[in-house]
Amino acid sequence: MASVMTMRCGMVAALALVTAAGGSVPVARAADAPTPSVHEGQAVKVGNGTARVVVATTADGLPRSVSVVLTAGALEGLPAPSEEHPEWEFVLPMPETGPRTGYDHVTVDWNPAGHPPQGIYTVPHFDFHFYAVSRAEQEAVAFSGTEGAEAAKVADSALLPKSYVVPPDTAVEKMGVHGIDPDSPEFHGKPFTSTFIYGYYKGRLTFVEPMVALSYLLSKPDVIAEVKAPSTYSYAGFYPTKYRVGYDPDRKLYFLSLMGLHEWAPGGKKMAKVQ
Repeated sequence: MASVMTMRCGMVAALALVTAAGGSVPVARAADAPTPSVHEGQAVKVGNGTARVVVATTADGLPRSVSVVLTAGALEGLPAPSEEHPEWEFVLPMPETGPRTGYDHVTVDWNPAGHPPQGIYTVPHFDFHFYAVSRAEQEAVAFSGTEGAEAAKVADSALLPKSYVVPPDTAVEKMGVHGIDPDSPEFHGKPFTSTFIYGYYKGRLTFVEPMVALSYLLSKPDVIAEVKAPSTYSYAGFYPTKYRVGYDPDRKLYFLSLMGLHEWAPGGKKMAKVQ
């Protein structure tokens, strides 16, 4: 029974993400024709529910979207803020099958009281970190000691999208220093709903990070936002030009999807956009 239920839940999440990524379930195709596919990572307990990574592909087998899918219960029963634990990190593995996306793992960071800057991001929200480095490399990130200031610098301006800045006080141990966009609405009197962050360590772009307010997710949005992209990346992979925050009312699933993916080869060479 357990294996049947697991398979059924997996199919539900898969179908939801194919739709969420702008695709459709093929109805009739020749047996030898290429077809889109959906690959799921292991579900991880979050709140009263679960979260997992789901990769949807094109018919050619390229990643069309890389998503985090949360069951409705994942937004309930979340830990309250405390001095000992101002935030909680949930580590999601990538799918074992399917194309390699360039992301080693994803973390969902729950910030029950938010984080600085004060009055901007100090509301309950999730940080979705898509890491291009290994978990071990992530945990080795440190900014203490005499080399801390150097580790927080981003000398190559090509790694910064237009209008983005990297304040040194955004350096976080076991994470990185954060590139933010001062042109974002939340810096101009608008309530924070969602935004897109870039993360760096020792001059390399190590993660991309959509941030989404809990209240915004609970409003059950379906919004696609443009992503300002840098001129190059430090690691090969598929990087977004859009991201989507959505809700599937039929299956009661929330999702955050990286979309409009462009492939970047080693050495920062831009390849074709995934169609």
